[in-house]
Amino acid sequence: MATPVVTKTAWKLQEIVAHASNVSSLVLGKGSGRLLATGGDDCRVNLWSINKPNCIMSLTGHTSPVESVRLNTPEELIVAGSQSGSIRVWDLEAAKILRTLMGHKANICSLDFHPYGEFVASGSQDTNIKLWDIRRKGCVFRYRGHSQAVRCLRFSPDGKWLASAADDHTVKLWDLTAGKMMSEFTGHTGPVNVVEFHPNEYLLASGSSDRTIRFWDLEKFQVVSCIEGEPGPVRSILFNPDGCCLYSGCQDSLRVYGWEPERCFDVVLVNWGKVADLAICNDQLIGVAFSQSNVSSYVVDLTRVTRTGTVAQDPVQDSRPLAQQPPNPSAPLRRIYERPSTTCSKPQRVKQNSESERRSPSSEDDRDERESRAEIQNAEDYNEIFQPKNSISRTPPRRSEPFPAPLEDDIAPAKEAAKPSPAMDVQSPMPNLEVPPQPPVVSSTPAPKAEPAIIPATRNEPIGLKASDFLPAVKIPQQAELVDEDAMSQIRKGHDTMCVVLTSRHKNLDTVRAVWTTGDIKTSVDSAVAINDLSVVVDLLNIVNQKASLWKLDLCTTVLPQIEKLLQSKYESYVQTGCTSLKLILQRFLPLITDILAAPPSVGVDISREERLHKCRLCYKQLKSINGLVKSKSGLSGRHGSAFRELHLLMASLD
Repeated sequence: MATPVVTKTAWKLQEIVAHASNVSSLVLGKGSGRLLATGGDDCRVNLWSINKPNCIMSLTGHTSPVESVRLNTPEELIVAGSQSGSIRVWDLEAAKILRTLMGHKANICSLDFHPYGEFVASGSQDTNIKLWDIRRKGCVFRYRGHSQAVRCLRFSPDGKWLASAADDHTVKLWDLTAGKMMSEFTGHTGPVNVVEFHPNEYLLASGSSDRTIRFWDLEKFQVVSCIEGEPGPVRSILFNPDGCCLYSGCQDSLRVYGWEPERCFDVVLVNWGKVADLAICNDQLIGVAFSQSNVSSYVVDLTRVTRTGTVAQDPVQDSRPLAQQPPNPSAPLRRIYERPSTTCSKPQRVKQNSESERRSPSSEDDRDERESRAEIQNAEDYNEIFQPKNSISRTPPRRSEPFPAPLEDDIAPAKEAAKPSPAMDVQSPMPNLEVPPQPPVVSSTPAPKAEPAIIPATRNEPIGLKASDFLPAVKIPQQAELVDEDAMSQIRKGHDTMCVVLTSRHKNLDTVRAVWTTGDIKTSVDSAVAINDLSVVVDLLNIVNQKASLWKLDLCTTVLPQIEKLLQSKYESYVQTGCTSLKLILQRFLPLITDILAAPPSVGVDISREERLHKCRLCYKQLKSINGLVKSKSGLSGRHGSAFRELHLLMASLD
């Protein structure tokens, strides 16, 4: 009897170099699951076809790094927001700029297309949410209510509501027809990174940096359930198309949840690191992640994932036999969205409008068109994906076949890396491709398969440490057996020095901890500062930053000079800790400091007031000194630039 062929549940599809500099944002097309858009620090927006190594189109026009991108459902339009606060909309079929929208005062953190109308919603670090009419090139409405950056926006399936998630730990629901907030959901203890509407029912899910996922009833406006214990901050969630479960892209794993009651149906190991976006097509879940300038895509076969029933017992899924899970038989517990008619008679503005209606006749639009270009890098793929204008819809797309899965193999990873991939022998070419058959895994930067067994993934490498520094270059196969011995020799050279450094740091932390146990936070911080070791200060601030109530005015006078040193450090973790601490101080104490300094002098002697006034003056002087440093660094690109620009906004009253 023939042995059945067993394929993997999850596998890496490809890795590409997406930009000349770091990737700052990316999104998958939800209509097809095959189109990928990336935004980079090089101010470009690049479009890719999943599992193909070459860029289809490169969109230019932004003058600062692109921090947010979004495709509309038919994948005809793309919108991108930059660090400068500008928003640009491109028509992909016409390969040209459609609109430039200005109005935000800080970088764009989130975008979303209305499911039916010609509208775009944008959320910014300036805490405002704006609704834009693409046809009229104007802001229709501005929603205010959040106190910190708006990280995610989602329209409801019927297009009547807008959900927003922000760093202020809240989720807000806005009524688009009434132009006001319907409800505010609180309960998260950390920044809320993502929200998703249930595809059918009045249900909303939100994921936070506090490692929880909460489900909210949109009829009763209350929490339904809360899932705790995520491996890390929740950044990407997605409901199954039939609404039977929720997928959560966790650190190196995919988790499948139910919510009434809360339970985990399945856990699938996927080595994707911090996944940035998810999409579903043909019973396959596509996940994409980025690190520096590289973007990797992964596939999970959902036919082998448990989506209903009992909770998961074993996180290792690759040994499970192929089995299609039945859909959830239970009836909806809530109201169903009433979607507007989408028959063939409904006009498609972008496809059917004349060329003159695509653009405003103003000189400003002419300038935008000259400054913004759509460079078609791959004409064949571009014509195949964006040019069939006579079809009513490209969803589902022409290329609807699932990605072929590689064979399962029980051989150890080190041995498996030394032999050819078995997937090369069993895959057949996809019928709709017009190019010669290729292997299913395509990479623009191929690397030896044995490399992951020697060094960890780049996302886990310490800053400044390269495994290649410890390994001699292997030029001929005969030298391979010397690698281990030479590597150990190289590592031992700095071992004693490292032990001395770590022992000294451990001793210093023990000293600070001994003072901390007495309950005197100010004295423990003073002792850490007296040690004159910034690493100890960073370790202590990382603890204090987790509980804002620990901060007092006298603590600020001690910490602010150290924050100024951290912001000038060459270590990324030091700068991030300094930014977090300064942000907490500005939010909690800057209004108090300015009010006390502006108050008229009191009559008589008030010792406590004089002491408070002295502390405020000292803090104000230190903040003025830091303000110049923050202003000089607010022009940086990447995550540091975003943090400094946010701090600059908070310190505006000092100018």
